[in-house]
Amino acid sequence: MLEKPIQLQGQIERITFQNEDNNYIVAKIKVDKTQNLVTIVGNIIDPCPGEILIMQGKWINHPKFGTQFLINNYKTKYPATETGIIKYLGSGLIKGIGPVMAKKIVQCFKEHTLDIIENNIKKLTKIEGIGKKRVLMIKKAWDDQKEIREVMIFLQSHDISSTYAYKIFKYYGNNTIKIIVKNPYKLPEDIFGIGFILADKIAGKLGIKKDALYRIQAGILYMLKQKADKGNTYCPYDELVWETVNLLNVKKDLVINAIKTTESEKKIVIENINNITKTFLTRYYFCEKKISLNLKKLVNSFKSIRKINSEKALEWVEKKLTIKLALEQKKAVKKALDKKVLVITGGPGTGKTTIINAIIKIYSQLNIRIFLCAPTGRAAKKMKEATNHEALTIHRLLKYSIQQKGFQKNERNLLSCDLLIVDEASMIDTLLMHHLLKAVPDTCSLILVGDVNQLPSIGAGNVLNDIISSNAFNVIKLNTIFRQAKKSMIIVNAHKINNGFFPVLNTNKYNNDFFFIEKQEPEEIVNTITELVKNRIPKKFGFNPINDIQVITPMHKGTTGAGNLNHQLQQSLNPNKEGIKKGIFEFKVSDKVMQIRNNYNKNIYNGDIGTIKKINFADQNMIINFDFNDIEYDFNDLDEIVLAYAISVHKSQGSEYPVVIIPVTTQHYILLQKNLIYTALTRGKKLVIMIGTKKALAMAIKNKKSSKRHTGLENRLNELT
Repeated sequence: MLEKPIQLQGQIERITFQNEDNNYIVAKIKVDKTQNLVTIVGNIIDPCPGEILIMQGKWINHPKFGTQFLINNYKTKYPATETGIIKYLGSGLIKGIGPVMAKKIVQCFKEHTLDIIENNIKKLTKIEGIGKKRVLMIKKAWDDQKEIREVMIFLQSHDISSTYAYKIFKYYGNNTIKIIVKNPYKLPEDIFGIGFILADKIAGKLGIKKDALYRIQAGILYMLKQKADKGNTYCPYDELVWETVNLLNVKKDLVINAIKTTESEKKIVIENINNITKTFLTRYYFCEKKISLNLKKLVNSFKSIRKINSEKALEWVEKKLTIKLALEQKKAVKKALDKKVLVITGGPGTGKTTIINAIIKIYSQLNIRIFLCAPTGRAAKKMKEATNHEALTIHRLLKYSIQQKGFQKNERNLLSCDLLIVDEASMIDTLLMHHLLKAVPDTCSLILVGDVNQLPSIGAGNVLNDIISSNAFNVIKLNTIFRQAKKSMIIVNAHKINNGFFPVLNTNKYNNDFFFIEKQEPEEIVNTITELVKNRIPKKFGFNPINDIQVITPMHKGTTGAGNLNHQLQQSLNPNKEGIKKGIFEFKVSDKVMQIRNNYNKNIYNGDIGTIKKINFADQNMIINFDFNDIEYDFNDLDEIVLAYAISVHKSQGSEYPVVIIPVTTQHYILLQKNLIYTALTRGKKLVIMIGTKKALAMAIKNKKSSKRHTGLENRLNELT
C-alpha cells in the first residue's frame, strides 16, 4: 500500500544550501505561528526567504542532520505578513530592492506592499531613496520575475539550471518557450555556457527523433566546434563521420547525407588536399584563405617607406641607444628595413625588445606612421613600457564597435600606418589574424614578433608556427642569450627546458630568482603555495600577495588545479565574509578575478584580470576594476568571470608577473608537456618558484609532443613560394 503524502505549509526563513545546477535546496521554514523551524529538502526553483510554500512530501530521518521534510511537489504563494514581505523583497529577488529598502517600503505600505508593487507601483516614490528611475527598475524586475517563473518551470523540467534560465530568458524574452520547442539546438549558438549535449537532452524530452536531419546537422557542427575549441581549424572527414555516428548513435549514411546538406547550406566546406579530405567550419576556411591572400598581397606590393642605407642606420642607432647589437640582431634590423614582411622569433633574453626599439628609433627619423599592437591588454601594456611607444590591443587598434557588431577597421577602412609591429604573435588565432590583416594597407610593412616555442593560441589555429613553417617569409630565429640575461636563472632554465635539458635547481651561483621546492603530496603542495603567497614571499621579498604574485597551474581540476587553489587562496587572502555564489565560485569584495570570454559591450577581453571593488545586493550587480577602469557586472553575467588567484597556463599567455608559482605534479601527467612548462616559467619576471616533484618536471621536459593541431594555413602559404 502506497504511503499517503503529507501536506506541509510554511514560510521560508533562510536557505542553508542551494545547488543552482539542479535547484536542490536545504532550507529552514516556519510552520504556522510556532517559533520552531523545520528543515526541508528538495528541488525548488528560485526559493526566496519570506515566500510561503505549500508542499507535499514525507518526513525522513537523516543520519547526520536529523529529521527533515522531503518535498515531492509544491506550490508557492506570496507572504502575507509584514515580516514575511520584508524577507521576500529583501532577499535579492527584485533588482533595486535590498534589505534596508524592503524594510522602508513595508513600514510605509504594511501588508498591502505587494499589491502596491503589482498594481500601483508609482506610489513607491513616496519612499525616500526611490525615484522614477528606481521605480522603473523595480517594475521591470517584478514583471520579469513573474514571467520567468513559467519559463523556469519549463526549463527546470528539461534539466536547465536557474543560472542558465536567466540568461536564456534575458536573450529570448517572452518567446523563450516557443523558440526552444521549435529548435532547442539554437541554445548552444546563442547562450554562452550551454552546449550541444544539454540541447540534445532537451530535444529528446521534446520528442525530436534521433534521426532528424537538423539534429544530425547540429551534431556535425558541434563536433567541428569541439575540434576548433581544441585549436583545430578542420577535422579529417572520416574522423568527423565516425565521431558524429558515435555521438548521435545514428547510421553512417545518415551522417554522410547530413554533411552533404550542411555543405550545400554553406555552413561547412569540404576540401581535398594531398589526398586528405578536410572538413572546415566555413568561417575558418574563409579566414585561412584570406590570411594567405592578404599576406601574398602584402609581400608583393611596394613599400610606402623609402629605402635607406641599412649600414649607416645601424651605426647611427647604436650610438643613439648606446648599445652594441649582436650579429643576429643586426641581421634582424637590416631585414626589417629591407623586407615587407618579417617574423622575429626567440625566447626570453634573446634581444627581441632591443631589436624592436632599434627598428622604431630608425623609422621614427623618417616621420612615418608606426603602429604597435599585441593580442592582450597586458601584452600591449608590456610592449608600451618596453618601447616607450603607444601600443594597443588588436581589438582596440581595429576599433571594435558594439553598435556595428564588428571591427571598424577593415578592407573598406584601412589602418593608416606604414609600419605595423605585432608582439606576442604566437597568441593570435586564425579569426583575429584574418581581421588584422584585412585592415593592413598593401603598402605597409609588417613585423611579427613572438616566441614560437610557447603554447599556441587559445583560439583555433597555429598561425605564427604555420607562417614560419611555410618558408614563404623572412624569418629571424634568435638563439643567443645575452650576457645580462645569463645572470637570470629564470631565463637560463627556460632555455634549458626548451632544449630538453633539466633545469639548474636552487643554486647561489646566479641571481636568486628561481627556486624549486620539492614536495610529494598534492595537499602538501597546496599548503606550501598558500604559505608562500600569504607570508613567506611578501616577508622576504616585499611583493604584494594579490597584485604581484600569480599562481599558474597546468590543470583546472584536481587538488593542485586552478579550482581548488583558488578556493584555498581566497580563504587565506580575503577575510571578507559576505559574497555572491555563482556556480563553483563565491565572489567577494577584493577578490582577484579574470574575464574568460571576449565581452565587446564591456570592452573587456578573455584573460583580463581585475579586482572586485563593490558588490551591490539590492541592484544585483558588482563593480570590477580592470587596469583603473571600473566595469559593472550584473549578477547574471558572473559566469564570464572566475577567481584568478590561480590561473591556467593558457590564460597566462602574453602576460608577465613579478612572481610566478608553478605546481608541477604527476597529478598533471596528461598535460605535462615541455612547451607548457616553458610558457609558465617565462611568465615570471623577477621570481619563479616551482613546487612538486623532480619526476613530474622530468616527465614534462621529455614530453616534446604538444598535441598536433589540424590547420590548413601552412599548406595555403606554401603555395606562395
